[in-house]
Amino acid sequence: MNQTNQKPKTKFIFITGGVLSSLGKGLAAAAIGALLESRGLTITIQKLDPYINVDPGTMNPFQHGEVYVTDDGAETDLDLGHYERYTNAVMAQKNNYTSGRIYHSVISKERRGEYLGGTVQVIPHITDEIKNAIMQLNGDADVAIIEIGGTIGDIESLPFLEAIRQFRFDVGRQNAIFIHVTLVPFIKTAGEVKTKPTQHSVKELRAIGIQPDILLCRTEKPLAKDLKAKISLFCNVTEDEVITAQDVKNIYEVPLRFHDEGLDDKILEILNIWTGAPRIEPWEELVHKIKNPSYKVLIGIIGKYVELKESYKSLHEALVHGGIGNDAKVELRYVSAEDLERKKPEELLEGCHGILVPGGFGKRGVQGKINAITYAREEKIPYFGICLGMQLAVVEFSRNVAGLKDANSIEFDPQTSNPVIYLMKEWFDYRTNQVQVRDELSDMGGTLRLGSYPCVITQATFADKAYGAKEIRERHRHRYEFNPEFREVLSQNGMVVSGTSPDNNLVEIVELEDHPWFLGCQFHPEFKSRPMKPHPLFHDFIQAALKYSGNK
Repeated sequence: MNQTNQKPKTKFIFITGGVLSSLGKGLAAAAIGALLESRGLTITIQKLDPYINVDPGTMNPFQHGEVYVTDDGAETDLDLGHYERYTNAVMAQKNNYTSGRIYHSVISKERRGEYLGGTVQVIPHITDEIKNAIMQLNGDADVAIIEIGGTIGDIESLPFLEAIRQFRFDVGRQNAIFIHVTLVPFIKTAGEVKTKPTQHSVKELRAIGIQPDILLCRTEKPLAKDLKAKISLFCNVTEDEVITAQDVKNIYEVPLRFHDEGLDDKILEILNIWTGAPRIEPWEELVHKIKNPSYKVLIGIIGKYVELKESYKSLHEALVHGGIGNDAKVELRYVSAEDLERKKPEELLEGCHGILVPGGFGKRGVQGKINAITYAREEKIPYFGICLGMQLAVVEFSRNVAGLKDANSIEFDPQTSNPVIYLMKEWFDYRTNQVQVRDELSDMGGTLRLGSYPCVITQATFADKAYGAKEIRERHRHRYEFNPEFREVLSQNGMVVSGTSPDNNLVEIVELEDHPWFLGCQFHPEFKSRPMKPHPLFHDFIQAALKYSGNK
């Protein structure tokens, strides 16, 4: 049943993109959310992706970038990370839909006979399913911002565009608006800024029945008044609805630049919303801190996907946040784990004040990561291991300190006689309050521990100093666990278990006693870091790196 034929409690903003991909629709959505929050409104944001995968959980990071995990265990698009970093909105399953998820739902309903034997079609069944997914947000906030993935003209995005066209018709013009992100390129050889790509993109959008209310024009240079007038004329919008979205050096400047262009005022005007004046001082202070750091520190990141920085987007931002909290600029050196299998760590990591091994799956580059961990442990360089980075720290310590020579994760050696990292067959799920059962034959996603779980912190540890709390909650995305059979022997050799599940069965955080700062966590703290509230572990890691560097 179509639920949109009613006056909504929430106003809706739909964001589309044209000309080419990677124009920054996600950042635009997040920045708009930040501006609306600065005026006292509550917001939520949703990403609708045209690809057929049910979610990005099994997609190669080289193709899609990182998988962002929410509290309720949804594996989602990395843009949801932008949404949470810029706003107070908390993302969940209903904040990210793909074509695959939409079609899966419709086909399941058809199999159950819910369509009463009718012919199932893109219109109305697929489009109604999309509209119902959007309408789930009704009542959650004052304003819902909906980002449509892909580029205008892509065949796979047509059902989503048709759905939002219908949606605006259903709820009324003052309850839903369209913002189109486009490109106004500067052609260096001609020395001119060209508006034709924007004109064609809007023409394509209008051909399917959507007239954009506001244009966000990505550009290297400010748009002159005559160019805005030209875009206005050919795209059927007023001049003050043509917004310059100029390139910035730091992504946290985007809300301020949009505000300077009057974007928030224009959105509120079209949606007929009254608010007080915006409070943008926190964003101004944040940008000032980023531009004027007192210190500098270099962090080495050892990864498998270093050629595509989007694979570590949240990690990158969390390290920046840690720097902001320490009045420091964090410089990042991405080092291929496979290179560390061929070269000595001191060759590739010389000058680094901290070393971080992030999460990942698969055997490729594992020995290189272990070599980096050995280097950090022996040279007393601050070390931070996240997910696989924690597991490999356990493997490295087991082999080189505890004397368990063939210690390994069963992910990499199922026959090892010392499986310090293993697949826990039964465990208590604190999210569902049920015992979960899994084995090697379970579906790829079914064997993962996903979402927010509680962790009890041991006193007088690095974790205790960072969190200052007895119990915390963090987001997980992993398949293998610390094997409790080896807990005693590793503890006897100097490994500290500083965080566990409330029932003490799952090891969540490990540390080393005789080290300035060496910590590995089973969860992904980067997903909960914010520019104005850096995650405690990233804050203390950068603090330790600064101390090691001698800069602070």
